[in-house]
Amino acid sequence: MPEPKNVIRETDDDAIRLARSLLATARHGALAVTVSDSGFPGASRVALATDCDGTPLILVSSLSWHTAALTTDSRCSLLVGEPGNGDPLAHPRVTVFARAKRVEPGTAESERARRRYLARQPKASLYADFGDFSFFRLEIESAKLNGGFGKAYELTLDDLALRGDVFGVAEMEESAVAHMNEDHGDTIALYAEVLGKAGPGKWHIATLDSEGMDLVDRDRTCRVWYPAPLSSGTEMRRVLAEMAAKARSEAGIGK
Repeated sequence: MPEPKNVIRETDDDAIRLARSLLATARHGALAVTVSDSGFPGASRVALATDCDGTPLILVSSLSWHTAALTTDSRCSLLVGEPGNGDPLAHPRVTVFARAKRVEPGTAESERARRRYLARQPKASLYADFGDFSFFRLEIESAKLNGGFGKAYELTLDDLALRGDVFGVAEMEESAVAHMNEDHGDTIALYAEVLGKAGPGKWHIATLDSEGMDLVDRDRTCRVWYPAPLSSGTEMRRVLAEMAAKARSEAGIGK
């Protein structure tokens, strides 16, 4: 009997970039947990954001069955990836295997999680501060990427964790985002439409990190990557200016 064919491709930079982009741009996903009272697997839809290191963030109520399940057994998986036209299985998706960790209220980590989550899920501000709601980080251990038919990859935490000065950039993020959105709307549009290949819209920066920025236009999201990870938060201004110049050149502006 012939041995089964190994269908897993060797992980390359394109696969890593695709998986990271799927996580960064996902507005929601399917969270799978072990149901506490039956032991059955259970899946629930959750709204998503990411922390400054690329870790998925969720906001859940202690009254929800999936929160009770995570409290009993922190192991979980999260599936993200939007189907498009035609066969839904022809479109890329990634499943991450993780352990859910509650973010302690009143900490700097909690303030950052709240800010980044509400930047991506603004309607959650209606209930984010209710006493039964908590933020959780889904701390990734491994992942499986399906980039479409015949494009299967197995990824590690190291493949998905953002590189560079993750926390140094996080300290500057809030002021940088506010400045860009208030003063540089035209540049943000170029980031989205030229560098991110997104359609025209009222784009603004929701969050940024050491490797790129997440742009939002109502229900649309667009991930724009820097040319390289920022080794220091002080590099941000220069890199954003260089990206703006590149976008203007590609758009034929100023020629």
